[in-house]
Amino acid sequence: MKAIVQRGYGSPVSVLRLAEVDRPQEPTGDEVLIRVHAASVNFGDWAFVTGEPGIIRLAAGLRTPRVTVRGRDVAGTVERVGPRVTRFRAGDEVYGEIGTGSFAEYAVTPESTLAAKPRTLTFAQAAALPIAAGTALQAVRDSGGVTPGRSVLVNGASGGVGTYAVQFAKAFGAEVTGVCSSRNLEQLRALGADHVIDYTAEDFTRGSRRYDVIIDLAGSHPLKALRRVLEPRGTLVLSTGQGGRRLGPIPAMAAAGLTSPFVSQRLRILASTTTPERLDDLARFADEGRVVPVIERSYGLDEVPEALRHFGEDHARGKLVVDVG
Repeated sequence: MKAIVQRGYGSPVSVLRLAEVDRPQEPTGDEVLIRVHAASVNFGDWAFVTGEPGIIRLAAGLRTPRVTVRGRDVAGTVERVGPRVTRFRAGDEVYGEIGTGSFAEYAVTPESTLAAKPRTLTFAQAAALPIAAGTALQAVRDSGGVTPGRSVLVNGASGGVGTYAVQFAKAFGAEVTGVCSSRNLEQLRALGADHVIDYTAEDFTRGSRRYDVIIDLAGSHPLKALRRVLEPRGTLVLSTGQGGRRLGPIPAMAAAGLTSPFVSQRLRILASTTTPERLDDLARFADEGRVVPVIERSYGLDEVPEALRHFGEDHARGKLVVDVG
């Protein structure tokens, strides 16, 4: 089968290439063999390909990556199932977040990582949901506790997670402020944001307004500055996806963890996990039209290196999807 293979750490266009590799082994136990139709690009893919932040190499391999085929978001058709699989059968349309390997024509994964594909979405749209929309739902509903009438600020609102966070916050009845660059202001308004802030012209942490919930997906402000514009009993949700080149978000996470017990504000670390139940929730929101995937561009499988380069260097708007076929 065809797959995108990683040969080292560095720029995606330098270390990734399309190659013929062995098809995954037949599914055993609770495994499902998927014919991949679409995948999408996430921060984790960028980090594991570039090897940055450096601390990630402790898990991925110090000098060379232990895993050679990346990609976690997936949407496709079940080819075969293992003997202990109870939820799917051959021909079912599924989507989900797998451990790795969706930048390929076939992938094997436990059935617990999958759910039925949303009925109203294409495979490409479904592949844009699992990690980004799941992270956003966890940030807004589970960590942020957003309820009707609360004021919510999303910093980094025009990216893959941010566009979903704005939509979920509106779906839960919040008054939403989105922070992004000037080129994305109208897009956020179209998604339902009540207020938009151009970070190139205004620093929201120096304003007079305070918010009930701040969801920081950009990692562009120190903890002290974010707390300054958070209500005394408000909730700050910090993403684990940004930070410095060596330690990533660990310093910010440590600062929040050490500060949280001593202040009235709730400081939450967002460590996203995908479950079948959350995937079912996402499918329901999508099928009801309450959340719409924002897709900037679709790439072919052979274009994954460029898709990852664009993701990391150009600040993609919404999601970048991969049409595998």
